[in-house]
Amino acid sequence: MSEITFKDLPISKEVLKSIEKKGFKKPTEIQKKAIPIIYKGKDLIAQAQTGTGKTAAFGIPIVDKINPEKKQIQALILVPTRELAIQVAKEIKDFGRDKKLFVLAVYGGKSIQHQIKFLKNGKDTVIVGTPGRVRDLIERGILNLKNVKIFVLDEADRMLDMGFIDDIRFIFNNTPKDKQTLLFSATMPPPIKKLAKEFLKPDYEIIQIKPEKLTVDKIKQYALRVNEKDQFSKLTESLSESPEKKAIIFIETKKDADKLANQLRKEGFNASAIHGDFSQNKREKILKDFRQNKLKILVATDVAARGLDIKDIDVVYNYSLPRNIESYVHRIGRTGRAGRDGVAISIIKPSEDKQFSLIVKKTKANIELLNFSEKPINTNEKAENKKRKFLKNKTNKK
Repeated sequence: MSEITFKDLPISKEVLKSIEKKGFKKPTEIQKKAIPIIYKGKDLIAQAQTGTGKTAAFGIPIVDKINPEKKQIQALILVPTRELAIQVAKEIKDFGRDKKLFVLAVYGGKSIQHQIKFLKNGKDTVIVGTPGRVRDLIERGILNLKNVKIFVLDEADRMLDMGFIDDIRFIFNNTPKDKQTLLFSATMPPPIKKLAKEFLKPDYEIIQIKPEKLTVDKIKQYALRVNEKDQFSKLTESLSESPEKKAIIFIETKKDADKLANQLRKEGFNASAIHGDFSQNKREKILKDFRQNKLKILVATDVAARGLDIKDIDVVYNYSLPRNIESYVHRIGRTGRAGRDGVAISIIKPSEDKQFSLIVKKTKANIELLNFSEKPINTNEKAENKKRKFLKNKTNKK
């Protein structure tokens, strides 16, 4: 059987040209499965990770299905963060360039008056926005959604985790009942399934994309078993080895992220927490400093790191193991990007042994298990043959 191409999908010639200009060679798994369903007008819930091409999976049909001649808002895409709103809006603009599509991103942290000015021009046909800002614009009577034909929730699990459910319901209830609803999520926990039953038509389709390769070759994975009381000291020893390296440390809760970041700063590390309780402006400042190397260490929850696109992260630490395999894959995928080598280190407490065994089994990854007596991990991929310092016994330091 021959491989499916974009030409085999029900995509117009205009949009095929835009796809070609973007350099897309062949559709990804989520695109092959979702695009035909969306063109048929059916509601959909799709589980797909960041980086699988899900934006194009809903963006391409949106561009084809709306009429740019009608100066009405015909598609609304809700996303959890400002960064993602900008990213998704840009991609849809690229697909719709030949159709002269008007796409507007609306989000907090930027003057609402500026966005109101654009909306009053009445040209925009696609809105990409964060729930809080979209709701604000509706309540001000600025954003009219009565002509919306397609409603998309992107990274729905993350939006629920960030507490946007009331805003999402409000927005949903201000759109037509006969619209097409598309729900995309990296994970499929019970709250997402419940949301699908609430928002989607009864005959909705379900797609679950399992990554063909759960981990990438360029990421060296290590695990270190420690007693809980030794966890922080082993983390700081590893960080001290290569202070010039950029790192993300994953942790389970927002409270623990704040606590760990404070502990690291007290030890002299250039670290900051980042999570959903921070204002949009504060998040933006932290990420800007991290990208510009003014900040070297991010302590993040899974929710806060979802969708981050920072290509020069050298090492990822799991200070607490994630609850599911998908989150583990997403975490370590923050390093080893854009052709770079990367390192992922899990510092495992005895209570996490069972979960660690499950991760090894499901990912089939080559995770090197280290003990206190073994040679340390070198997070500097360019100095692999140098003597390693991580986990070096204190008696040897004297």
